[in-house]
This record gives sequence, structure tokens and C-alpha cells, in this order.
Amino acid sequence: MRQMEQDVESPISIQQPRLPKQAREDKVKQKCSKRKIQRYVRKDGKCNVHHGNVRETYRYLSDIFTTLVDLKWRFNLLIFVMVYTATWLFFGMIWWLIAYIRGDLDHIGDKTWSPCVDNLNGFVSAFLFSIETETTIGYGYRVITDKCPEGIILLLVQSVLGSIVNAFMVGCMFVKISQPKKRAETLVFSTNAVISMRDGKLCLMFRVGDLRNSHIVEASIRAKLIKSKQTKEGEFIPLNQTDINVGYDTGDDRLFLVSPLIISHEINQHSPFWEISKVQLPKEDLEIVVILEGMVEATGMTCQARSSYVTSEILWGHRFTPVLTLEDGFYEVDYNSFHDTYETNTPSCSAKDLAEKLNRAEMPLSWSVSSKLNQQAELAIESQDKNHEDQTERNGDVANIENESKV
Repeated sequence: MRQMEQDVESPISIQQPRLPKQAREDKVKQKCSKRKIQRYVRKDGKCNVHHGNVRETYRYLSDIFTTLVDLKWRFNLLIFVMVYTATWLFFGMIWWLIAYIRGDLDHIGDKTWSPCVDNLNGFVSAFLFSIETETTIGYGYRVITDKCPEGIILLLVQSVLGSIVNAFMVGCMFVKISQPKKRAETLVFSTNAVISMRDGKLCLMFRVGDLRNSHIVEASIRAKLIKSKQTKEGEFIPLNQTDINVGYDTGDDRLFLVSPLIISHEINQHSPFWEISKVQLPKEDLEIVVILEGMVEATGMTCQARSSYVTSEILWGHRFTPVLTLEDGFYEVDYNSFHDTYETNTPSCSAKDLAEKLNRAEMPLSWSVSSKLNQQAELAIESQDKNHEDQTERNGDVANIENESKV
């Protein structure tokens, strides 16, 4: 009895049932689906790719000019200062060594002694003379004499090397400043892409615009679909790139980008979105990369702006709000509505299913017309046959009457 009382009074611990393997995998998938989508190209146009384990690093040094241009500004300025400081110190040390070896430092103030460089009395003055020589400042206090052939040779070498360093570093800084990356920041893409009907066809659309009054010359637009693919042989291709036709066969990809334009991609049997419906679109792991290229009118340099759209940024059944209005003698663009969209009636099925439905709607009509024509042809043939039979019967009756009359 005591044992039973203890069992009754003891707290009951309820254990949660262990979930089956399939349910646990579904939970893990749900958690993974909530994670942030990894982009191939970010919205600001920068590629989200890092190069690792590059063993052939000497290739970067073989193209040192491009390597310096691609560096960040803080490293570029640091290298700029360090190169000039190193050359000044190097040649300053050589000028000091010449003065030390010739004994000029031991005859400071001796007017009978002819030094290599006048008024050079130590390393600091040699360093200052090196700066004056390479930058061609020439204050006139420290001057090389004609009694020092090794100094004349060093002066020639420093002048030539100094000119090369100036040309290299100034050219690097000029290219760094004049890069058209900043111009690409005034080329804007719509935050979202939309899918809706246009001219009776399902189309994928996005909008581009230029914020500056100076135009992009020879502007062209391209689009790529980034999606993993598995071939029929079982080969897995990560981040496979597929062209999206935005008018390169008709010339619509060549833009006159004066006002914002809506770029359209017709979803047909050649489109990668041919079999994707509204319900299936959020489940697709894909990314659309758009690339706008052209020449900057002011500098003539090629400019490229990039952006991307993932599945969550593609709005099915939406259109872009118009931004262009006609004012008194000019057109005005309202960039406050550049990214705005509104809903419109759009079929939720895929473009393939939509085409099949349209074909089915047209087929009964063609069948009914053909069947009526066939029926009319059959009736005409039957009437002709009956007329022929009646005519033969009448002819037979007339012949019989004539025979009877003869008899």
C-alpha cells in the first residue's frame, strides 16, 4: 500500500514523443528556408565573390599598375607616400655617402675645399637636396659643383628615375580618380522586378533610369539568370548563367536613356521562366543579374552599372507606376514614384499553361468552321447524287413510253 501511495503521490513526468526522421528533416528545412538568400551580385552592383587559395600571386605583380588602381584609397595613398619617401631617402643616402667618401664632411667651412655639393653638411641636408633634385624645386642654397663626376652621374640617374616614378604614380592616381564607378552610382534600377501581361503576352519587366543630365552614350542592357543546374549526365553546375532575352534580337537592348525606361523580357518557349507559375516562383532559388553598359559622355570612358533581383523581389501581377508627365513645354520625371508598382489582373499560371489555354480556346472555333464546311460539302454531293438518280429514272420512264407507243 505504501508503495502504491508513493507511486500515486509522485509527480508524473511526461516525455515528449520523439519525432520521426522525416518530421525532423522538415523542421531543419523550414529553418534553412528562413535564412537570408545568398546573392551572387548585390543590389549596389558589387559581386559577392571572394577569391581564395590563389597560388599564382606573381600574376598580380606582373600587372602592378592595375593592382595599384584596384586597391582601396587608403592603401593607394599609403603606397603613394611611401614610394616618394623611399626614393628621396634612397638617393639622399647616396648623396651623403658620396660626401662622406670624398671627405666633404671633414672640410665643412673650408673655403679652399671644393665639395661635391655646396652646403651639404650631414644626412638631413643630403635628404633635402635629394627632394629638391627629384621635385626640381631648386632653392639655390645647395648646388652640385662641376668637380664631382660621380655626383653628375647620380644627378642624371635620379632625374630620370624621378620622372618615371612621377609618371607612374601620378598616372595611377589620375586613373583612380577618373574611374567611372562613381558615374554608375547615378544609374538606378528599380527595387523590384514585376511580371504582368503586355500586348497579350506574359512579360518580366524592370525599370532603369539615369539621374544626370549628361547622357550615357551607346547604352545597352543585358540580363543573366543565375541558377544552379544539373545536367542529364548528372553533372552539377553551381551558379549556371543563362542569357535572358531583353531585345538583343530586335535591337531593343540598345537604349536611349534620357528618361526612365521599362525593360521587358517576353516569357516564351525560349525563356527560362516558361514553366514557372505564380505559386512556383517563391520556391525557385534563382537570381536575375542586370547589367547596363555605356560610355560616359563627359570623359568617353566605359561605364557599367549592375544590380540583381532574387525571387522575393519579383512581384507577380504588378506594373510600374508611370513617372513621366508632360508639363508646359517639357517632360518631367518624378523619381519619387520610380520604384512604385500597382497590382493588375494577371494570370497566375505559367506562360506555358497560358499558351495551351489560349490554343484550346481557339481550337473548337476552327473545328466548328471546318465541320460546317464539310457538312455543306457532303450535302451538296448528296443533292447532286439525288438529282442524278431522278434524272436517270425520268429518262428510263420516257424510253419505256416510246417503246410502248411503237408496239
